[in-house]
Amino acid sequence: MKQFSKALVGLDLTEMDDILIQKTIIFLEFLGIEKCYFIHVSKNLAIPQEIIDNYPDLVAPGDESVEAIMQDKLRQFNFPDSVEVEVFAEEGNHPLDTFLRWARIKDVDLIVMGRKETLEGSGSLAKGVAKKAPCSILMLQEKRPPGLPKKVMVPTDFSSHNHMIFEFGERITSELGAEMVPVNIFDVPHGYSKTGKSYEEFAEIMKENAKEDYKKFLKKHKKAKVKCDYILREKSHDGEILVDYAEKIGADMILLGSRGKSKSAAIMLGSTAEELIAANNRIPMLIFKKKGETIGFFEALFKI
Repeated sequence: MKQFSKALVGLDLTEMDDILIQKTIIFLEFLGIEKCYFIHVSKNLAIPQEIIDNYPDLVAPGDESVEAIMQDKLRQFNFPDSVEVEVFAEEGNHPLDTFLRWARIKDVDLIVMGRKETLEGSGSLAKGVAKKAPCSILMLQEKRPPGLPKKVMVPTDFSSHNHMIFEFGERITSELGAEMVPVNIFDVPHGYSKTGKSYEEFAEIMKENAKEDYKKFLKKHKKAKVKCDYILREKSHDGEILVDYAEKIGADMILLGSRGKSKSAAIMLGSTAEELIAANNRIPMLIFKKKGETIGFFEALFKI
């Protein structure tokens, strides 16, 4: 799949880099990556003592030393020579702004970030990048075994902008020989009791309504039918609901997209997507954004 020819990979000089580099290598050929930029962004490029202990010969300035460490990691894990590589370290008071600025400068198609589960780190940079990046984002989790996905869960609300992500999901699962599982969250509205029906009865009515909406969605989609799963909202946070369900069905990737077709709407993700990003540090996730829709509004990102 020649979808993402240029990728930007964020490294943080921790054990997570080892995991992220190895997992990125697995995705290179499938995603069609031809050039890979590796970047470390920090408020201060001073080398931590534990790294100095591991690399006692470092005598170069901070940025050059960090770049040397990153190059060494790539050699250690035999990063393929067939992919062009560029490594750089940047210092700045606002790492998120700096990271996104380089994504624009390098005009990348995909950003690859790691998500920690047990390793130390807040994950704030990864979450900020996922929310505001001008291109697609692949988030690879610490504990998940390396490998291409075999079951991809696609949250959907059957709205018009979901057609793009649905088509992309069909495409990648077809090329991988993987299963695609659309998932819709529905709920029972307040005041259902005034209808004289029980909670369970009205839940079934709402589920049938969701099924009808999906049938209409598929007609406009004009693609082969794919079975959709329906989840009754019984928690307040959709992100937690979706992560729990993904684990329940054995999904090894979650695919989601930006919330609108217009250029301005594509800048930000919908509230459910933001909740999912915050809640999910266990399952790999590909956030698909149509490149070019957000570029013209890039400056606005830093004002949000």
